[in-house]
Amino acid sequence: MSNKSILIVEDEKKIADIVKSYLERDGFKVAIANTGQDALQQIKNNFDLIILDLMLPDIDGEAICTAIREFSDVPIIMLTAKSSEDDRIKGLGIGADDYVIKPFSPRELVARVKAHLRRIKKYKKNVLSFNNGLLLIDTPSMGVKKGGKVISLTSTEFKILLHLAERPQIVLTRLQIVNAVQGYDFEGYDRVIDAHIKNIRHKIEDNPHKPVFIKTVYGTGYKFIGVPD
Repeated sequence: MSNKSILIVEDEKKIADIVKSYLERDGFKVAIANTGQDALQQIKNNFDLIILDLMLPDIDGEAICTAIREFSDVPIIMLTAKSSEDDRIKGLGIGADDYVIKPFSPRELVARVKAHLRRIKKYKKNVLSFNNGLLLIDTPSMGVKKGGKVISLTSTEFKILLHLAERPQIVLTRLQIVNAVQGYDFEGYDRVIDAHIKNIRHKIEDNPHKPVFIKTVYGTGYKFIGVPD
């Protein structure tokens, strides 16, 4: 992963320098933005992953995350002192892929960075088609089309959709889904997965309340009900 570039958006110099040092030790190219404005300028350089602090001096991290999602599905790991479950759900709901609470282990953060980049790389090279071509999932490009229209998903949303779509009609628990796409347990993983599924449904379903692709199996989890072509 030595050719991968990471942007750290963090106003605390000590934290930014420590994270940068650990990432560079593993061969990553690292840039630092100390303010939201600086981050929005640097993001144009097409980074492979962004580590985003939510408590910035000029623009809050949620606003930056929302702005990024308007034009990019780059993986975003939120780095913050906000530790409540509602804060995590809010962050994931606006498009973050992961959430790391301060204080944190730099080694664990680097491991999460590697995990996200590794999973993006490993997707099989094929296109999955459902409901007579209504939904297309292109794994090499991590692209999704619904009725010929490009659908913008975050990398985590794509991984969840792909994991379900590769197992049509199979009921998967929330824990199975989060372990498959993240590689470790989230605290409050049930609400985390529910938040991601809600986002996915709003993007791929004509009526999220009457889904034709992802069905809720109450008390258990979810299953993909699209018909493979």
